[in-house]
Amino acid sequence: MNCFTTAWGAFELARFPEDPRELLRAWDASDEYLLRHLAEECPDAAAGAVTVLGDRWGALSTALAGRAGTLTAVTDSYLSSRAVAANLARNGLDPALVDVRSTQDPPPDRIDLLLVRVPKSLALLEDQLHRLAPAVHPGAVVVGTGMVTEIHTSTLQLFERILGPTRTSLAVRKARLIHTTPSGNPADPAAPANPWPLRYRLPDGIGELSGRQVTNQAGVFCADRLDIGTRFFLQHLPEPEPEPEPEPEPEPGPASPAPRRIVDLGCGNGIVGTAAALRDPGAELLFVDESFQAVASAEETFRANLGPDARAEFLVGDALADVPDASADLVLLNPPFHSHQATTDAVARRMFTGARRVLRPGGELRVVGNRHLGYHVTLRRVFGNCRTVAGSPKFVVLSAVRR
Repeated sequence: MNCFTTAWGAFELARFPEDPRELLRAWDASDEYLLRHLAEECPDAAAGAVTVLGDRWGALSTALAGRAGTLTAVTDSYLSSRAVAANLARNGLDPALVDVRSTQDPPPDRIDLLLVRVPKSLALLEDQLHRLAPAVHPGAVVVGTGMVTEIHTSTLQLFERILGPTRTSLAVRKARLIHTTPSGNPADPAAPANPWPLRYRLPDGIGELSGRQVTNQAGVFCADRLDIGTRFFLQHLPEPEPEPEPEPEPEPGPASPAPRRIVDLGCGNGIVGTAAALRDPGAELLFVDESFQAVASAEETFRANLGPDARAEFLVGDALADVPDASADLVLLNPPFHSHQATTDAVARRMFTGARRVLRPGGELRVVGNRHLGYHVTLRRVFGNCRTVAGSPKFVVLSAVRR
């Protein structure tokens, strides 16, 4: 936990979930730059309806809580939404001061001040600016912020094309501001249309998924194609368990065994879990991701290929934190190794630990990852075992079993 000092006071902030070993702060120079600009250049701008888009760990929302007329925080990240609530509580602020909405929720009706923390995904920015634009009136103030490495010409072009004339500030401590003057009528039929979500069909040659439809909401990894890591993983999924022989006598007896439960952890657009369901029609699927956009994509991908009645659950959450112990037979995972701009294996380690907890004895975690990440070491530490299923010059598929 660290102290974040602003013109409106100092706030104790932490990322979510809080980890005493985590050295990364819950804000950066771009958050500081934006709040300083508001305090010095437009102190009255926050008096009306304020929307904060992409507040990563709640720094902006916490600093402005109670100072805005109304304050809405829009995020694609479950962890970010929890961080906003946790940091408000940490500083003695009523969580009701901030209306936290997902990127899949209806946008606010009116925005007088729009603050945008530029996301890593240009597609997500495009989608959200389109969704928010009807609420941004010509007199509104729009300010974006990000580190210099996050703001490109294409970023500025999106603001200008969707909202209005845009300029950028000088860099301060490697952070930059984006200033946009809203103009025109975003609801005008001549205005550019939102291209998201993107739907496409998979190519032939990938087994059960050949020719299947995939849906990608904006910001989901590899929006317009099947990435090579996932393609490799699909070639090495576990074989479905054989169906048991039917009993000769239909006499009353012990209840039938529960269907096999498969978890697509970090599901993205749901391709891996959908492939598992097509291979094992009797299985129950659980799709889990911390991205609201990803889970929405996975649900549409799954339903388009298996129908509305196929057994599946869709969970936005902190990895497997909300999944019961010993409730799964198989966990499939292509773990991320970036947390915003930081390269780390912390997310993968938490996923491995969670998978061991939710697997039944004899249950398997199957993982694909870049060979150089050395996941086999961590898996042996967590599970006590690990075997290599398949390898290529770039990727490796690993298996660990709950003993």
